[in-house]
Amino acid sequence: MSSPLFSIGQELQPGKPFLLPEFSIDQCIKCTICTTACPVAAVTDLFPGPKYEGPQAGRFRMPDQKSPDHSVDYCSGCRVCNMICPNGVKIAELNARARDAWVAGGNLPLRLRLRNNLLGRPELLGKLAHPFSPLANRLLSLNPIRQFTEFALAIHHSAPLPRFSHQSFTTWFNKRSNPFRSDKKVVYFHGCSTEYYEPRVGRAAVRVLELNGFEVIVPPQNCCGLPLLSNGEFPAARRYHQTNVNHLVQYARQGIPIIGTSTSCTLTLKEEAPELLDMHGEDVRLVAENTFDFNEFLLLLHAQGSLNLDLHPLSLNLGYHIPCQYRAHRLTNPGLTLLGMIPGLSVVDSRATCCGIAGTYGYKTEKYDIAMAVGKPLFNFINNEMENSPVVICDSETCRWQITHATGKLAIHPVELLAKSYGLTVEGALI
Repeated sequence: MSSPLFSIGQELQPGKPFLLPEFSIDQCIKCTICTTACPVAAVTDLFPGPKYEGPQAGRFRMPDQKSPDHSVDYCSGCRVCNMICPNGVKIAELNARARDAWVAGGNLPLRLRLRNNLLGRPELLGKLAHPFSPLANRLLSLNPIRQFTEFALAIHHSAPLPRFSHQSFTTWFNKRSNPFRSDKKVVYFHGCSTEYYEPRVGRAAVRVLELNGFEVIVPPQNCCGLPLLSNGEFPAARRYHQTNVNHLVQYARQGIPIIGTSTSCTLTLKEEAPELLDMHGEDVRLVAENTFDFNEFLLLLHAQGSLNLDLHPLSLNLGYHIPCQYRAHRLTNPGLTLLGMIPGLSVVDSRATCCGIAGTYGYKTEKYDIAMAVGKPLFNFINNEMENSPVVICDSETCRWQITHATGKLAIHPVELLAKSYGLTVEGALI
């Protein structure tokens, strides 16, 4: 049994019961700060704002009453409202649970329901398409196919669909020769994007963790369930989350940290799934308290004095967009702090609120233009202030795809820069 690296559940992340979103309604003082800050309400009248859809409408929703309005489906779930609320009202969660009730009430047309079912299951898409990745990539690049997909499933023909990788991350991981062994161990939660679309991020993460003396364990796992939560499919998301908990809890019980490079996945394991799905058992709590974002984990190592700081200079000036889901971790800006340790590297914070994609939100025909309008300040920053920057840094996979789609700039995860600064060779690296 490995001894705990951190006193998880004590000093770092005190265990506490989750507050049901509905219990926070009466903390709303109707100040409308959330509506002022909402990136969606700023660009469309289709979404009246977080206050009106969340605590204000929530007061009129009885436990057995279906959500009466469709506009709640235009909430992107970015959580800006939660972060800016002075009273801690769980506005995004109220909206998500109202959307679940609305979807469960059969309010979506069949075509949109099929679309949401498909977008909510990236793992299934990956498993089906990955064996035929060259053909799948070719077909999905053809304009007639994209136009037909928009007609049949309301997935916008210009939406930034990622390319399937020729080799999955777990295939690479399991075929490695002479894997690193150590008494210090971590579990890596790779997420769907690393598994099927961006295995280079997982390769870089494994190399960096091993260089810092950790043996990396990749147990069986499935999609974190966030796409299902975002599309109002709570029963399926509950099954996904419970399966992950069943696979991960044995490591959490040993104090082995669970590390993820997808900030959306780690937030889901830590908080979103337990809160939204009312899953508060001991195993769920242990997994949540033992889950760390990748940058967060490395900064904890640095605080202990055990982070490898043998970093080579990188003479680059790069823009960095911190995703909404990352801000929702309430960790301040660990990526900026970590990248600041690389000699010669200059990183400029975009200070943009949101890229607009919001997971699957920006893929939908009725929301594509809204997503592009929300992301416009970020795109202007990249195209104007960082026009000479070879790549853009971002911690979220769908945000990276949106950035590349809107600006033509390749987008990378911070771990890829760390791997380069450490002098590590990573197959498929973009920089």
